[in-house]
Amino acid sequence: MTVKRVLRGIGTALLFLIVFLCLAIAIVPRFLDARYYRGPVSGHFDGVRFFNPDGAEDTVAPPVRGMSRPNFLLRYILGNDGRPKWPDRVTIHPVAPPARVEGEAMVATWVGHATVLVQTHGVNILTDPVWSRTVGPLDIGPARVAAPGIAFERLPKIDIVLASHDHYDHMDLTTLKRLWDRDHPTIVTSLGNDSVIGQAGVRATALDWGGVAPIKPGVAVVVTRNHHWGSRWASDRNRALWSSFVVKLPGGNLFFAGDTGAGDLQWANEAARYGPVRLALIPIGAFRFMPGQMAAGSHIGPIDAAEVYRRLGASSGIGVHWGTFRLSYEGYDTPPRLLAAVSKAAGLQGFGTVPLGVPTPIAAYRPPAPVPPIVREAMVARLPAAARALP
Repeated sequence: MTVKRVLRGIGTALLFLIVFLCLAIAIVPRFLDARYYRGPVSGHFDGVRFFNPDGAEDTVAPPVRGMSRPNFLLRYILGNDGRPKWPDRVTIHPVAPPARVEGEAMVATWVGHATVLVQTHGVNILTDPVWSRTVGPLDIGPARVAAPGIAFERLPKIDIVLASHDHYDHMDLTTLKRLWDRDHPTIVTSLGNDSVIGQAGVRATALDWGGVAPIKPGVAVVVTRNHHWGSRWASDRNRALWSSFVVKLPGGNLFFAGDTGAGDLQWANEAARYGPVRLALIPIGAFRFMPGQMAAGSHIGPIDAAEVYRRLGASSGIGVHWGTFRLSYEGYDTPPRLLAAVSKAAGLQGFGTVPLGVPTPIAAYRPPAPVPPIVREAMVARLPAAARALP
């Protein structure tokens, strides 16, 4: 074979590759840009995509101001952004949860990230269930540093699943399929996400903010507002809605914030109007994408989480969304340590973290003592130097 023929073959292959890439760029985004929901225009849906009514710019821009999204993602993937080291593996000592918790008693078991099992009044509730090893498309993405706090085989029968939005670290279709095949739970989510969940052959009830799903007498799930965004692929951004939840229960409600930034924070006040909050599950991690950052547009840190807890008027709270998947810059245990410092400085009671896999009794609801508003900038100034210096 002559050199000329080899070069001609390489040139032809490159030409086909260029044509293929051009076609992929033109066709694939349209294929991936699924239309998950069709419905009337509203105060948070423009007829095509959902949006935050309290402003969306901070959930569109990269978490680091002045940096392009591709540059941010490249630095994150390569791990060359100066982030503190995380452990490769975290040892846990799980305790099997009970099959049921009857009456006014309530038990919560943190499974990891935003997954929590809450048991009360004979109902088993599971939030954003994720048992997969990694979170991301095609099993590519951040991997667990800690095993699930409850092995799936030891998970009691689940009655209610709350699915807050379609990000992979919150909506794990493999896990939802396993739950559906085993338990056929009532899965409650927000508009459009039923279409995504349906891709796994699983049925879900999708409601708009303010929608109510009755479960049984005295128990109902209310889909409530928060401040976030949604996407399974880059091109299907905000085709499905995001949400928090209030589970109305005798003796005090359960609030699950889902995944959220601060926004106007009025969404916490709105949730509080559904009645006393006995237990609030609030994210405290993945808030830092550069040294010293205390919040990102679509993720709250411990300071804003404390203000959410205060606005809810909750009597107990568990900080979640930390220490399972590495999604951001802060140190592994910075979220719980910073939350402890903020709670002490603010005078908050009942809001902290719990060990993975350990069933934790939740006290009966008691109206909390009044606490002044927690303003992020003012709180940073009040924190001890050691807390401000946390990586």
